[in-house]
Amino acid sequence: MTTIKRGVVLQGVDRVQDFISLAMDVEALGFDHLWLTESSLHARDPYQLLSLAAQATSRLQLGTAVTNPVTRHPALTAVAAATFAEIAGDRAVLGIGAGDRPLAALGLKPARLATLEASIAAIRSLLAGETVTVHAETFSLVDAHLRFPARADLPIYISASGPKTLELAGSIADGVILLCGLDPLVVQWALDNIDRGAHRAGRERPHVAVFVYGNIDEDESKAIERARPIAAWFPQTAPTYCNLVGLDPDIAAAVRESYTGGEFQEASEAAALLPDEFVQKMAVAGNQDRITSQLGELFQTGIDSISVLPMGDDRMATIASFDECWSRALGTRLAGVADS
Repeated sequence: MTTIKRGVVLQGVDRVQDFISLAMDVEALGFDHLWLTESSLHARDPYQLLSLAAQATSRLQLGTAVTNPVTRHPALTAVAAATFAEIAGDRAVLGIGAGDRPLAALGLKPARLATLEASIAAIRSLLAGETVTVHAETFSLVDAHLRFPARADLPIYISASGPKTLELAGSIADGVILLCGLDPLVVQWALDNIDRGAHRAGRERPHVAVFVYGNIDEDESKAIERARPIAAWFPQTAPTYCNLVGLDPDIAAAVRESYTGGEFQEASEAAALLPDEFVQKMAVAGNQDRITSQLGELFQTGIDSISVLPMGDDRMATIASFDECWSRALGTRLAGVADS
């Protein structure tokens, strides 16, 4: 039976010393992964914080979730990632995607698929010590090479939601980051697209890391309200998932029309339009019994890891509750295997 890893996703919203304490607490609870978002002007720089976390911990795998080729030239990403990997060693992961809503504050749009693919190829070549010349849509490199040794095998994970990006991730990435909610039907749809890309490239499916955002509280109404903002992200950014779980198209359209701000936390007006049932399919939003059951269903899909981004004022409470739910769901899974 494949061991499923568990992790925590954080935003760089804490003072540096507070973030280091959080990282240490996450490791002490036994989590495997710690991811840190990159959100333009909305949070602190992830590479600096992750480097500090690498020095304060000894076991956690650490990764960006995710950088993009729009705000950072791929060459500068290669330099940042190489430096981080020198500090964190084989615990370092580079997560990259096309970019998201925070780009709007910079007057920028997400990268096209071809740009994302070219960026990853350039980063890998630079890390491998090669001399690179490339003229992509939004960046160029001319006889460029790193002037210091780097980790050539640094894992690169692609954040993906649409079918073409999922296929690309399946064909070239070391891992795929999915923000697709908790409904097994949606997860399977994403896996099918990843597998299509992997099959085309003649390779095995890469590591699939599912990210779930939300809040755990025995008062489910409170958990739903704290988790509701992330649910507004899906009609705006990943409408296919909304169709798969049966969200009313008129509601989805209304959410897109009223969605304002960059980060999902700023979309409270749009989020208020969404039914509770949808929120609980797309976010961790309930009591421990509900989340334990949902984790058990996710365990059956064949994914490799699940990481939680806690929402609400007491994030460590949700992280600790998620850990308890994980243990309960894993125990049920192991008991099922023993009985079969």
